Amino acid sequence: MRHHFRHEGRGTEPLPEVWTGRATNRMQWLLAVAGVGCLALGIKLAVGATWTTGVAALAMAVVGCLAAGIMILYGTLAFVHVAVKIDRYAVDVRCGHIGVPRRHIPLSHVVSAEFVPKVTPRQWGGWGCRWRPEQGTAVVVRRGEGLVVTLGDGGTFTVTVDDAGTAVRVIRARLGQMDRDATQAGGATQA
Repeated sequence: MRHHFRHEGRGTEPLPEVWTGRATNRMQWLLAVAGVGCLALGIKLAVGATWTTGVAALAMAVVGCLAAGIMILYGTLAFVHVAVKIDRYAVDVRCGHIGVPRRHIPLSHVVSAEFVPKVTPRQWGGWGCRWRPEQGTAVVVRRGEGLVVTLGDGGTFTVTVDDAGTAVRVIRARLGQMDRDATQAGGATQA
């Protein structure tokens, strides 16, 4: 696991038109192995067991192993990494290899963005998509720096991502540009 604790101060490098960031948790691959083990056990029970000893008990064991394996695999593969993309219009967050779950936040709904140097799964009750009434929602795939976006409805969204300081600068620049555009548009209609 890598930690990148960067200052959120103003950088001298120009901000990209589209910022992308990613965070990965390689430890969750161990859980994926456990999920594969559950699936293999379920298949072995279904194929190799003698069904004459108790069909109901064996069927429940097979279904239980298969269900547990699928749930563990989905839970780990969905949250083994997170990808964040910030463009002129929105913040997009996609989890795992297939991009589900996904969160799309239009910048018009964003009030502010903050850099958090240390987000931990313990703060949120574990890895994955989380909701806590006092904290808002989050996607946490590892411990380390994160981005907190305050929304227009008062809610917050937190995501762990490498180089979160740059993400904050990009969002703040986009919000500033939106404010300048709105001010210019308002002045043009009054003239």
